[in-house]
Amino acid sequence: MENINKQTPDSFRSAPVGMPSVKEIFKTGRGPSSSHTIGPERACKIFRSNHPKADSFKAVLYGSLARTGKGHGTDTVIKKTFAPFPVEVVFDVMRDDLPHPNTMDLIAFEKGCQAGSARIISVGGGNISFDTPAAVTSPAVYSESSFEQLGKTCKTQGIPLWKTVYDREDADFEEYLANAWQTMKNSIDRGLNDSGILPGGLNVHKRARTLYEKPLSREAGKDDSRFICAYAFAVSEQNAMGETIVTAPTCGSAGVLPAVLYHFQKTENLADTEIYHAMAVAGIIGNLIKTNASISGAECGCQAEIGSACAMTSAALCQLRGMNTEQIEYAAEISIEHHLGLTCDPIAGLVQIPCIERNAVAAMRAVNAAELASFLWDSRKISLDRVIRTMKETGQDLSSVYRETSLGGLAKINL
Repeated sequence: MENINKQTPDSFRSAPVGMPSVKEIFKTGRGPSSSHTIGPERACKIFRSNHPKADSFKAVLYGSLARTGKGHGTDTVIKKTFAPFPVEVVFDVMRDDLPHPNTMDLIAFEKGCQAGSARIISVGGGNISFDTPAAVTSPAVYSESSFEQLGKTCKTQGIPLWKTVYDREDADFEEYLANAWQTMKNSIDRGLNDSGILPGGLNVHKRARTLYEKPLSREAGKDDSRFICAYAFAVSEQNAMGETIVTAPTCGSAGVLPAVLYHFQKTENLADTEIYHAMAVAGIIGNLIKTNASISGAECGCQAEIGSACAMTSAALCQLRGMNTEQIEYAAEISIEHHLGLTCDPIAGLVQIPCIERNAVAAMRAVNAAELASFLWDSRKISLDRVIRTMKETGQDLSSVYRETSLGGLAKINL
């Protein structure tokens, strides 16, 4: 492993070749976890279609999928996806020689005999990887795979970052963003009108509506903060309920980006097109992190989920404010830098404590990062690419009990 204290140029490590579509960052699906529900659901659908004659199935979950699968509802999703066929779900918490913390084996049976099998990795954000010939891979849409390369493209062509994204994506890209944005707003609206207790046994009350309906304050800026937090709570609580949300980049961090975009659209009367441009910028930042590090809490801790969401959101806010590419980079860099080492330690394996509050805190941090970038962008010393690599290294150094296993940190608390 590289010594991160050693001064080396940002190009010291060869970058991956290209990146897939930004659409991979914004996936619509049911919570509470993109890696534990959306990913396994996609894997089961593909596996089932590959074995149309199978009459029963077996799923063996390992690592984080095994340790937190019940809390996330992984077994429920698998059974629903394979229905009406019977499926046995096994939680193997002992095996540790795994290619990834979110590893699962699927086995198909026909008349009692094994008809096929596949090992699948849920890599985060609802994305999956097969290690069989039936592998599903996303084609490269971007030749660039670093912010340095994207910045050079913007400068050479004299275009903003959002336009670079639009130029690479297909003709229905803005329509895709529009649908995702509508779903995000629906999640906020439902969450603000909801009340009661979240499922799972922790007796966590839904608080978005309470936050939103508190009397207005006389202190400058205090209501802005409260509303942004209320919107983040709204989406996160809908996610915890297993309702439909949009990954940004994951289910567990889905409340950060919509909270900030929703608030600024309302307060500054922004057109939807401006929101789509901001989402494009957010998406490319998420794409860079996913390509060069990880957006999986099981792989790199919560820094990979909430830290990534904060970076995406601060970059999006910079775009809304008409800031330049270097300011966008600096805001995203600040956001990741100050989430480095954040552990993923959900109590009882549920995406509730501390996950919901973290969405609200990260939304406010994103606003602060964008403000700092507007003043100090020309004095920065660290590149976004460097910080993304550091995030990956930090995640690899984290003990496995702090990477979405419910074995350490806050997860040890018995409520």
